[in-house]
Amino acid sequence: MAMATCNLCAAALSTTSEASLQNGFYSSSCPQAEATVRNVTETIIGRNSTMAAAFMRLFFHDCFVRGCDASILLDQSSSNPSVEKKAITLRGFEAVDEIKAAVEKVCPGVVSCADILAFAARDTAVIQGGFPSFAMPSGRRDGLVSKFFDVFQAIPSPVMQLKDLVANFAAKGLNADDLVVLSGAHSFGQAHCSFAVCPPPGTDGGDPPLNNNRVTDPNKLSNQYYSNLLTGQVLFVSDQQLLNSTDTAARVANNSADPAAWMGRFAAALVKMGGIQVLTGTNGQVRKYCNAVNS
Repeated sequence: MAMATCNLCAAALSTTSEASLQNGFYSSSCPQAEATVRNVTETIIGRNSTMAAAFMRLFFHDCFVRGCDASILLDQSSSNPSVEKKAITLRGFEAVDEIKAAVEKVCPGVVSCADILAFAARDTAVIQGGFPSFAMPSGRRDGLVSKFFDVFQAIPSPVMQLKDLVANFAAKGLNADDLVVLSGAHSFGQAHCSFAVCPPPGTDGGDPPLNNNRVTDPNKLSNQYYSNLLTGQVLFVSDQQLLNSTDTAARVANNSADPAAWMGRFAAALVKMGGIQVLTGTNGQVRKYCNAVNS
């Protein structure tokens, strides 16, 4: 089982070489980079376990909008008057700033915010999912542009039909298997009733948060999502859509039955997602602060 997991991870790592990312990119320029990100990420999740899902969601949103370039982290400014983070409710920006500050102390101006997001997502899988450690290729540079309306064109809706979900992922170079595997991230975190199938609202009439995973710990990343899906215990219409074809339904069943194999597939898909439209070489920049382009 463990060997299958490692083989799947290794197979995926080769797919990002085309995007000019490298394992151990900072081994000479900042050898403490990945360990520093891991230590601070673990500390943050230790303080508040809900931050694990927040880190994973930030990485997904960053990569699907303009590629994995940390554009999701930029604050409004004269050069970016209407930014991505204003288009959707996300958490974890201050936590990423905390990680970046720690990395800047050991290696000023070397490690990009885009790579910090990728490392934190990988570390989240290890810390809150019990995954074997796996390599996350790096060498991403930070983008200079963040646009509000790009979010609505790029992020899949929680009410999308299956054919549209597959097309959305295909536009990013991901396939139906990646769609099913990465949907396992819905095993942890919270959603709001405005995006999900919910019970009648409470007396306060608000938009209450619901745990994504109603069966096990909502702060643990696991393949429990697929068992929930098979028994109709998922929140999003888009989740339910994965049972609407023989192919994706079979993948759901496989992921439900074999947690170790799912871990390998998830790690591979996370690495693959991390290669979407990356900036490398002299493109972009390495931001000093993740919420602002360098002056």
